[in-house]
Parts: sequence; C-alpha cells; structure tokens
Amino acid sequence: MQYDYDIIVVGGGHAGMEAAFASAHMGANTLLLTLNIKMMSNMPCNPSIGGSAKGIVVREVDALGGMMGKGADHEYLQMKMLNTGKGPGVQCLRAQADKKSYPRWMQEQALNTKNLTVKEGMVTSLLHDEEKVFGVVVNNQKITAKAVILTTGTYMESCILQGHTSKSAGPDGELPSLGLSPYLANMGINLLRLKTGTPPRIQKDSIDYTKAEPQYGTEGELAFSYETNEFKPLDKQVLCWLIYTTPETHQIIRDNLHESAMYSGLVKGIGPRYCPSIEDKIVRFADKPRHQLFLEPESLEMDTIYLQGFSTSMPPEIQEKMIRSLPGLENCKVLKYAYAIEYDAIEPTQFDATLQVKRWPGLYCAGQICGTSGYEEAAGLGIMAGINATLKIQGKNPLILRRDESYIGVMIDDLVTKGTEEPYRLLSSRAEYRLLLRHDNADLRLTEYGYSVGLISEERYKNFLSKKEQINKALDYLSSNYVGIKSEIKEYLSELGYSELNGGISLIDILRRPDVSFKRLQEYYPELKELNMSNTAIMQLEVMVKYEGYIEKQKKEAMRLAKLEEMKLSPNIDYLHMDGLALEARQKLDNIKPLSIGQASRISGVNPADISMLILNIKKGSA
Repeated sequence: MQYDYDIIVVGGGHAGMEAAFASAHMGANTLLLTLNIKMMSNMPCNPSIGGSAKGIVVREVDALGGMMGKGADHEYLQMKMLNTGKGPGVQCLRAQADKKSYPRWMQEQALNTKNLTVKEGMVTSLLHDEEKVFGVVVNNQKITAKAVILTTGTYMESCILQGHTSKSAGPDGELPSLGLSPYLANMGINLLRLKTGTPPRIQKDSIDYTKAEPQYGTEGELAFSYETNEFKPLDKQVLCWLIYTTPETHQIIRDNLHESAMYSGLVKGIGPRYCPSIEDKIVRFADKPRHQLFLEPESLEMDTIYLQGFSTSMPPEIQEKMIRSLPGLENCKVLKYAYAIEYDAIEPTQFDATLQVKRWPGLYCAGQICGTSGYEEAAGLGIMAGINATLKIQGKNPLILRRDESYIGVMIDDLVTKGTEEPYRLLSSRAEYRLLLRHDNADLRLTEYGYSVGLISEERYKNFLSKKEQINKALDYLSSNYVGIKSEIKEYLSELGYSELNGGISLIDILRRPDVSFKRLQEYYPELKELNMSNTAIMQLEVMVKYEGYIEKQKKEAMRLAKLEEMKLSPNIDYLHMDGLALEARQKLDNIKPLSIGQASRISGVNPADISMLILNIKKGSA
C-alpha cells in the first residue's frame, strides 16, 4: 500500500506538537492536522509551564530532544525554583510563560521543520480494516498513513459550561471537534467524560496591588532546556502577586451553589481532584477560613491578569460578586469570565506502554485524550507517542521508560496499568524513586535515549559526554585527595562552624557536609577549577555527593524491583482460565495484559497471591 504520509498527528496542542516534532526530527514524513494553525501550542488556561513534578517532566522532554523547554526559555515573564527549602527530590522549575510569544515561537518552529507538513481541518473518522488503523478522514478527504496519533486535548465533543447554560465549543471559544468521538466508540473504544475549567481574567490596571503580596522569581541561571545559555535577570522579570479569599467570598459561593454548573447537575464529567474549582474548595474544605489565590500576568502584549485558584462554573453575574469580594479587586474590570469545559477522553488502560491502542495497531494517543491534565503531561506523552510510532514504522524496538528512569515513565505506567477516572495530574508523591528523578539530572537519565532514537544532535551529545566526563573526573579527584594542613581550607570550614581538622579526611567527605560548596573548594584546589564545569554540572555533582547514601538506597530498591520487570508475560496468556487466580485478578489481567510481573503487581485488584501464581506459571512455562 502506498501511504500519503508516514505519520498523521491529529491536534496541534502541546501533545500534538511534541509528537509531530519527534516524528519529523526522526525522519518520518509527518502531517499535523489542527483546527486552527494560529492556536497551535495555545495555553487556554494559565500560561505557566512547570511546577511540582511537572517542571521535571519539561526537563525530561528536553533531555529526550523535545521542544517545550526551549519554547519556555525563549521568552518567559518570570522563572522560579520551587521547594528550595526542601530536598533535591522535589525541587523543580516553574515559569510564567508569555501567552502570545510562546505559541508564536512554537508555531514558527513547526512551520519550518523538515519532514513536517501542517494543515487545517477537522478529523471526523479514521481509516481502518479489521487489523489496523491506516489514516484519517478530514474535510471528507481520505489521507493515509502508517500510523495515526490522536492528540485532541479537550476538544472532542467539548461543551463550555457556565451556570445553567451549556454550549458546544472548545477552549478559548474555539470550535469543538465533532464526530470523531462517536466514531471511536463505534470502533469499540471505551470513552470517559471529563471536566476541567479556567478562572476569570482581570484587567491589569484595575487591580489595587497594595492589598496583595508580591511574589518574585528566583535569582540565578535557571532554564528548562540544557541547551539554553541566555537568562533573564531577576530585575527584568515580571511580578506575580498573592491574595486570599475572604469570608464574604465564601458566603457568596455558599449562597449560590445551586447556580454553579457543577452543583446544579449540568456537569456530567469528572473534574481534576488536585485542581478543583473555588466552589468545590469551599464545600470540600469547609473548615478553612481562606484559600490562597495568585494574580499572574498572561503576556507582555496583553492587559490581562490570570486569577489562579479561582476556577469556577458560576454564571457571570455571580462571578462579578465573588471577584469583587477579593482584596484589591473591589473595583476591578473583568475581561473574561471563568467557565468549565467537558470533553471526551479514552479510558487509558486500553493503551499499551507505547501509547498504542491495543485493539487497534497503528493508532496512538497522547495528551488529555489519554485522561491526563496539564500542558507538561501532554508534552511528555506527546514526545513518547511520536517516538514510538516512528520506531514502529522503522521496524525498531519501542522506547519504554521505567518508573525509576523518569516521571514520564511513572505517568505512562500509572495510566496504562491503573487507569484513571479523573484528569490525571503528575505529583512528586506518585514517584517512589523521586530522589533518582530529580530536576538536575534529567539529562543524565535520558539523553542517551534521545540520542539513540535520533532526537539529540551529535554536537549536543558530544557536549553531554564531556560534562559527564568532567563530573567523573571531579569525583575521582575529591575521592583521592585529602585535607592536609592547608590553612585556607581550615579557615573556610571554621567559617561554617566546623571544628578544627587534623588532616586525613577526603575532600569528598568534606563536600558531604552541609553548606560546603564545590565552588569554594575550587578556590583552594586549582585542579578542580581547571575542569571548567558548568553550573548545571556542579549542581549535579553536589547532589550526587551530598545525597549519595539515599540515592544508592533507592537505586538498590529499583534494581530489586527491576528483576520483576525482567520476568516477561506473553500478551497471549489466557488469564480468564488460569488456575489459582482470583476472579478480579483474572478480569483485570485480561483487560490490561501486562508486559511483565512488575507491571502486573501494580494493577489494582491483583494481590500478592495472584503474583505468586503468575510466577509459578512462568516457571512451568505456561505464561
């Protein structure tokens, strides 16, 4: 069969863009279909990138060779390192991006990428036989491809909800995607109805900022991409602001709950547990006297402030009262009212670990159609779908990231193994190896993979290997050199409050001490300074040294569990008739068809006794 394209990507959001970039950069002839080219990489909710766990995902996307981190670094309003008072396992970046310049930059990249064609159109159905999917129907035109990646975001059969009104529309007033969802259902694909929402936008100059607390960015050379070498100084960054809800706010909401689309029964979809509407917060956390809200600018080109934490589906007239009850917003001008949005997604246990629909080879999905929420989760799934779809048509083995290798691996494993009934959001608590999955070491974890699939250039890979070599040389020097009678180093340690040394202590033991910095040690040891290490490399080195014991403990635990991942399970096992399994385990295993004993052990409803029986069957050769 002659195909029009190697890969068709449906949807130009954050998942679709990463999928299309990945496949095109890997050499696949790629078509990206979007409803509106000018809305590609749009940020209909908060124009922020990163945050808890999410910021690490952006670093992982960059380490694999993706684009989101580069776009976020291109022109941000504010950059902040979160959780600096905590350990390195939970520290991460968050940028207040520019709602206008970020998507514009990403669109320019897409329209000028080799092997990538971008067209507008609405996909209403797929081309397939009984064996596989091999194309799409768009504007009544059939277009064929070796693989199709659906990244429809929150557009499938989407409805905007405010108060008692519902209208068919997509985010930011765009057209919804109609027709594809019922077609997927007719193919036997199980769908979910999910809900999310967005807060109101306020005119910037109508706010009294004297009643708000300023929120600054973080000083230093901070970036998502390992290739970024230009940084915006703190005094050039834009301020954000903190305010709190008031008793009046809470009373207005309680008095008008029946007006909310969510509480009136109009909303049918399930919303995100970790990003609830303000009325949901008031009901669920009735004992809390106030909730924090952030005033965040959307763009240097716009006169709008995003009221973070104030998502609602109340009607506009009630929103007016709610907003004006907030400090500093008593006389504000509302430019855009909040709304809830419902949309269709695919129940994610129908995907395999490559994000291909198990029942339909050739059909991949990424982003919110997989049941996730957030730009960052979408980008992580998008790059993996693009990589794996391309590897498959190239006849190569798939790339499946383990839970101890990346947050992306944690997310995909959670989705395909456990499923979700609400928009899935990545949290650091979801990762059992979060000290291994740090902000600083995403490149050390994933650059080899990015290079092996063709997304990391030779020059970047050479620089990466050089950095690894510098770190190893520094570790060797620190381990093999000891503190003698040098007065300078003793004076430095005395400044930090350490007792006088008598020699015989290695430099690596000195660096393990709290507050001792590698850069200060370089001042006393020219051999370390000659390594000319970057700030990123120094950060990685210090974390490796200071947290070595904890890191090694998690590595050993990961290696122990990796043995369960090595015990492979055939996709053709008849679990329904396997002796010794509980009924629930049979049904869950038959539905998910795990690839290994490790994955099987993480399925809800599969107990240790069932795992023992599976292992026994493997040893007997019947699994």
